[in-house]
Amino acid sequence: MSEKTREERKAMIMDFVNNDLYTAMKLKELANFFEVKGEDRPEFESILAELVDEGKLMITKKGKYQKSNSLLLRGTFISNAKGFGFVEVEGEDSDFFISEENTNQAFHLDVVDIQADRGAKPGKRREAKVIRVVEHQIKDLVGTFEKSKGFGFVIPDNGKICEDIFIPKEECKDAMTGHKVVVHITQYPTKNKNPEGVITEIIGHINDPGTDILSVVRAYGIPESFPEEEMAYLENIPDHVLEEEKVGRLDLRDVLTVTIDGEDAKDLDDAISIRKNGDGTYELGVHIADVSHYVTEYSPLDQEALHRGTSVYLVDRVIPMLPHKLSNGICSLNQGEDRLALSCIMDIDAKGSIVGHKIAETLIHVDRRMSYTNVQKIIGDHDPQVCKEYEGFVEMFELMEELAAKLRAKRRKRGSIDFDFPESKILLDEKGHPVDVHPYERNTATRIIEDFMLAANETVAEDYFWQELPFLYRVHENPDPEKIERLGIMINNYGYSIHISQDDIHPKEVQKLLDKIADTPEEAMISRLTLRSLKRARYATDCLGHFGLAAKYYCHFTSPIRRYPDLQIHRIIKENLHGKLTEKRIHHYDEILFDVASATSLTERRADDAERDVDKMKKVEYMQDHIGEEYEGAISGMNNMGIYVELMNTVEGMVRVSSMEDDHYEYDEPHFAMVGVHTRKTYRLGQKVKIRVEAADKLLRTIDFVFVEEDLDEHE
Repeated sequence: MSEKTREERKAMIMDFVNNDLYTAMKLKELANFFEVKGEDRPEFESILAELVDEGKLMITKKGKYQKSNSLLLRGTFISNAKGFGFVEVEGEDSDFFISEENTNQAFHLDVVDIQADRGAKPGKRREAKVIRVVEHQIKDLVGTFEKSKGFGFVIPDNGKICEDIFIPKEECKDAMTGHKVVVHITQYPTKNKNPEGVITEIIGHINDPGTDILSVVRAYGIPESFPEEEMAYLENIPDHVLEEEKVGRLDLRDVLTVTIDGEDAKDLDDAISIRKNGDGTYELGVHIADVSHYVTEYSPLDQEALHRGTSVYLVDRVIPMLPHKLSNGICSLNQGEDRLALSCIMDIDAKGSIVGHKIAETLIHVDRRMSYTNVQKIIGDHDPQVCKEYEGFVEMFELMEELAAKLRAKRRKRGSIDFDFPESKILLDEKGHPVDVHPYERNTATRIIEDFMLAANETVAEDYFWQELPFLYRVHENPDPEKIERLGIMINNYGYSIHISQDDIHPKEVQKLLDKIADTPEEAMISRLTLRSLKRARYATDCLGHFGLAAKYYCHFTSPIRRYPDLQIHRIIKENLHGKLTEKRIHHYDEILFDVASATSLTERRADDAERDVDKMKKVEYMQDHIGEEYEGAISGMNNMGIYVELMNTVEGMVRVSSMEDDHYEYDEPHFAMVGVHTRKTYRLGQKVKIRVEAADKLLRTIDFVFVEEDLDEHE
């Protein structure tokens, strides 16, 4: 029987079973109904068995076939080192728990079909069983090699993968115990066998400088070196702007222009000009490197840029989206050089409203490269020495501060949310070992650039929305009502509330909450819980608005050197400026933009995860040098296992319940508290405590704390 015929018969059986008049039948009854001949009975029985395996039919205790009470769903399997796992299903509010005996040997991140109960009882977690592995998504992984007699095995770096990878002797290459290696999986786990693989790369020994970060890069599949074809293509690109390239552009070389970036930045993709008009309005120019002039559609450079999606910023290196000749050279808006730009020039009134704008291909000449530090010294500290050094620019920076404050106030009035979490600054020595970890706070200078970039991004997005042209938007959808409801219950324990109307919430309500908790002990904790209640921003072809910014229109326009979506919309803008967006080109963009949005959302997440993993790894390594030392911190989270404490230097570790010897503690989840059974001693989120560093495991990326003496806040 052909596969097509088999599927048709399965569909016919299910149509019959799904009929409201159907009553459960035995195999013989079904066979008689469908007039199955004796010699075809085995085939018919195997079709019914397949429908049972797929979760579409079930067999009663009396041997009758009826429609399954279970749901058949497809999702991603997330394994746990203890053997069980969870399956994430798109569109479902919560994950499905998969017990160890029901995993069906699914491997971490496998796409799986699961059979789940149609409804879980209130208060009970939803359980399911894996009935089929559809696709293995992990083909290669990184781990530590261990040599044994006649074979080797690799312990995966990913702690969620509970099985070691068996390596036959002939596939071990020259790997020695302690080497970090890349393994290609050739055989996935079965009931009685571990997964099997071959070593494709020896990264270096676990103790060699740089091996740890390179292992993270390999684990996420982030490409480092550029293909030969792309490097050869670079030879066609000049080192300076050619005279013929300047023709037809708006010449802004006489306009005072600066870049403001971090001291270490080399890829300068945005520059600013500003002046005040006679009528009191401001003219703000946001000038962005015209990368699309050099990176043309479908060229080797373009294809590799889309593959990378974004530059990745790790503590000791930058893995760029574009080769250095472009990112640090002809595309970088370097001081004293003529550069091609795509500019958004905005007219802004005294209330911070953008009353007019122009988007144009321009020719600019940056007069001064500035750092955030020096701009802050000018406008924040009024440092006389720095003001003298940049005396021709001081008035310009003061005007920037004045306008940025108006833009910020306007944005805040409509409800824009500002999560002001300090980023971690990790300093390494020449061997890559962390010597300091401290918070890196935003200052007035960094906020000015943020305000100007936001204004340009909104302006461009609104312009192209109303032109009804294909475009790539940055969207941040409204949060799920259930998550906001849970947040409301949690903050109610601390005397706060949040207003929800008709199963929806306005960003202004989140802003009000952040204002209320400002400078309170629970500020950091509630801010993080609030952030986790919101959806993740992504790229999309529909203009769905940006909840966090309380903006109807938003896109990423200002960083084409390091983000592919910006580069993509630059092409659309330039074609439109030249009148080349014909029906054929519009159809072309309609065809490709959905895939670009999906791909770049994924590569952005990959970069974020890699950056976070490297930061965590280096924080663990830093704390290994401080075992036994005592610190003050605040409780940032808790679960049945223990209490998370975040230190002032941004390092987070756990005080395990098993180490809390003064009482037996239980987690009171509804009240987000850890309570001693006998003493009723209570630990709450946000509470200040004193800890001692007990242990730090770089492989597991865990830091263990223990409480010392009485915590700094009084217990309840």
